[in-house]
Amino acid sequence: MNLTVPAGSRLAVVGPNGAGKSTLLRVLCGLDSPAAGTVEVGGENLHRMSGRRRARIIAVVGQEERPAGELTVGEAVALGRIPYRQPWSASADHDIVRTALSVVELGDRADRPCGRLSGGERHRVVLARALAQQTPVLVLDEPTNHLDAAWRLRLMQLVKDLGRTVVAAMHDLDLVLRYFDAVAVIADGRIIGCGPPVKVLTPVLLREVFGVAGEVFFHPRTGRAHLLLAEAEPAVNRQ
Repeated sequence: MNLTVPAGSRLAVVGPNGAGKSTLLRVLCGLDSPAAGTVEVGGENLHRMSGRRRARIIAVVGQEERPAGELTVGEAVALGRIPYRQPWSASADHDIVRTALSVVELGDRADRPCGRLSGGERHRVVLARALAQQTPVLVLDEPTNHLDAAWRLRLMQLVKDLGRTVVAAMHDLDLVLRYFDAVAVIADGRIIGCGPPVKVLTPVLLREVFGVAGEVFFHPRTGRAHLLLAEAEPAVNRQ
């Protein structure tokens, strides 16, 4: 598997359930080691870095990650500052945490225990912690899970506006078309398509990989690309 993500770009990793998306992300962020080959960031082998250095380069938001219920929201987000912590840095860290909470619209809940938040709010706490790490790279595993429709769009716009390198496992192909520069399609542990979403997500690929009939169209008013899904193919036809 050969994959290059230019600095400052956003790559979506898509594929059917069990295709290997989460496994790939765990290798890319250093949580697991590759069976062969290397993962490099800026020409440096990721798996030879110390954990502290790696945490200053890559922030991770896991698929089902939740903050500890006994921590306050502010305390949970402040964990993102651990890789930088110095005796004299408390004031700067506090400002960074406050900014991260403001970005995810949880500034008024800094003193609330995480256990008293809704599922969507807890997910936003984890995102704020990743933002507080101030890393050049973000790895997100299905980041729109547990979010309502409005917050899905807000999150994707936030990720786009950050200008950081982003690798995200995604299920919503319409969001991929709207917010990502490139998409890598994985099936059976292999990359079978990679490039601009409007070119990769063809009717043939949608049918063969996802088992759905669909096509990309452009909205006549906004000009944005959207995915129109007609129907799911019978499972027997995809054996």
